[in-house]
Amino acid sequence: MGLMLDPQETREKLWQLLGDIPAPAQPQVSLISTRQEATYTLERFSFVNGVGDTVYGYCILPKDIDYPAPAVLYHHEHGGKYQLGKDAAIRIRENGYAPGLALVAAGFVVMPIDAYGFGQREHQGPAGEGESGRDTELSLFKRFLWQGRTLWGMMVHDDLTALAYLRSRPEVDPDRIGAAGMSLGASRTTWAGALDESIKAVVPISQMTRYRDFADAGNLAGHGIYYYVPGVLASGLDMEHIVAVTAPRHQLILTGDSDPLSPLSGIHKVMDYAREVYRQQGAADKLELVLYEGVAHAYLPAMVEATVEFFQRTL
Repeated sequence: MGLMLDPQETREKLWQLLGDIPAPAQPQVSLISTRQEATYTLERFSFVNGVGDTVYGYCILPKDIDYPAPAVLYHHEHGGKYQLGKDAAIRIRENGYAPGLALVAAGFVVMPIDAYGFGQREHQGPAGEGESGRDTELSLFKRFLWQGRTLWGMMVHDDLTALAYLRSRPEVDPDRIGAAGMSLGASRTTWAGALDESIKAVVPISQMTRYRDFADAGNLAGHGIYYYVPGVLASGLDMEHIVAVTAPRHQLILTGDSDPLSPLSGIHKVMDYAREVYRQQGAADKLELVLYEGVAHAYLPAMVEATVEFFQRTL
């Protein structure tokens, strides 16, 4: 299992891996529009992220509940669905759920934003309107490397900046904030939870394994370019350390046991290490794993339901 690492030292190493990115700070937010629905209010907002790029997001506020309320920072997936972005939270998916609205119905304020290259940011690359989707993503990855930054680092930076805004909302109880997401959104959730202790509970869905085990499986073409953090395999850190830094806060990991993007051997190594860290901190019951037998890279109805139940229980 190896030596247990100091949490603060681990965080410092993670920030170094992310590159020369600005520190997340309270953003200056512009309200774009407000839409009233039967059971919630949807606010569209934007903010500039510290390197001149505009981030677009939603703040979804349940009606007929007591405020301040618990909240969830919702992270959308990849899957080549560049046009989807933050709408992943409010659009009914193949699994029959709009995951963000399922949380809203349970009484949570929900905030999704567009990651670089997605949603309203699909053309937010070096070529502007001349590129979209995958081309925007690749060009951003290249530009950030030249600048000493990383695409992943800037994605995480934007998530943590949105988190600062979410904490500041008068409708939100800042001591009851969680984060959740599937695939790309799962990695965003895991890193955000590791780097910002104001997140009290995390649910990464269908993306959880060691970087080393994924590399050894030889399926590097299976992941988008965002996933490749320069130097991570040489850093002495891997996913078990990132997961363990969230201890002793609540964590529920949901994933299929046959997901090619999450080799099972790596999942078990992550859990063995993280469970020992949680145990040492007297929080063994706060780290949970649900493995779905025979399930590959998927977002099951049961995963949405488990996420809602978990946050109801922990937030």
